[in-house]
Amino acid sequence: MPATKLTVPFYGHVRQYHNIKAEIDANIKEVLESGQYVLGPMLKKFEAELAEFHGTRYAIGVGNGTDALWLTFKALGIGPGDECITTTNTFFATAEAIWFTGATVVFVDSDPRTNCIDPSKIEAAITPRTKLLVPVHLYGQCADMKAIRKIADKHNLKVVEDNAQAIGARGNGFKIGELSDAATVSFIIQKNLGTFGDGGAIVTNNPEIDRIARKLRNHGSDKRSCHSIGYNSRLDDLHAGILSAKLKHIAEWSELRRKWAALYSQGLATAKNITLPYETPGYYHVYHLYVIETRQAKHRDPLLQFLNDAGIDAKCHYPIAIHQQEGYPWGHGARISGAIPNSERNAACCISLPMFPELTEEQVDYTVDKVLEWDRSAR
Repeated sequence: MPATKLTVPFYGHVRQYHNIKAEIDANIKEVLESGQYVLGPMLKKFEAELAEFHGTRYAIGVGNGTDALWLTFKALGIGPGDECITTTNTFFATAEAIWFTGATVVFVDSDPRTNCIDPSKIEAAITPRTKLLVPVHLYGQCADMKAIRKIADKHNLKVVEDNAQAIGARGNGFKIGELSDAATVSFIIQKNLGTFGDGGAIVTNNPEIDRIARKLRNHGSDKRSCHSIGYNSRLDDLHAGILSAKLKHIAEWSELRRKWAALYSQGLATAKNITLPYETPGYYHVYHLYVIETRQAKHRDPLLQFLNDAGIDAKCHYPIAIHQQEGYPWGHGARISGAIPNSERNAACCISLPMFPELTEEQVDYTVDKVLEWDRSAR
């Protein structure tokens, strides 16, 4: 165990840049010297690479992950009067993107082990107005897409996967994007595949979603100077070049995340006051976040403070569930179906330990040591 105080950051962006600096800089230089910075050849190259990575026919680069969601919803015709089912223990943008269309968000509870949407809660929430299911692959693990697809087929519903956190993850016998109408990706720097700023994408096998989303991202245009109503949401070529360089390393980085997660879980196995992440058998979890939960909500903030004081930049994702946010539109486009104790517990008890490929074993050991030190004192 480390004998002295260490500093353990939450992110490794700068370390990652220096590790593949030559590749990133070469792509940036190529874009700058091409003179084509928006909807140019580097974006087309990256879109082809991203589609191949997901095993889909199409990939559409857009301005950010939120736009990826709501432009997909728009391409599917979601709008006022429609209902869309998702979970509340996720980032606000998942619901926000539904509200952008004018549709109603219906929240159901999450699975108590994975914290992804609980398929067993979905059918009770379906009404004649339900049009869309939006599972979130939370923390880097796939939701149960086989069960979700079965429900969608039974009720003739569309499915869009919010894959902001799980690029490269797999389920037992399925890939992300395979059992849905589309999946969306976020490329903000914190993600497993992140650029130096904002970015997002839609991946799909549906030619109509591809056609409509491409028009919507570019002021409704698919031909120069010819427009219909659309938006300005394009992934620029500089970001595409950075992401293209990084995409080649994503499998290696996922394996490193899994290595650190295994060391965390092994080291923390004896802790009495926390619950460790659950990986569904047969699934490939990519650990965008390594999230522990205190067994009692009252212990979460003291543990978080203890770790921060020890130099460990632990954080909370997401400590305020969407329906508990000040900006939650009660009475305007939202309702909860049934009780949601698992989602509320997850929000109240969650702590994210530092997780990025460039961590060191010493930093992981130090973090484990400090969590166990707190755990002993909490007994």
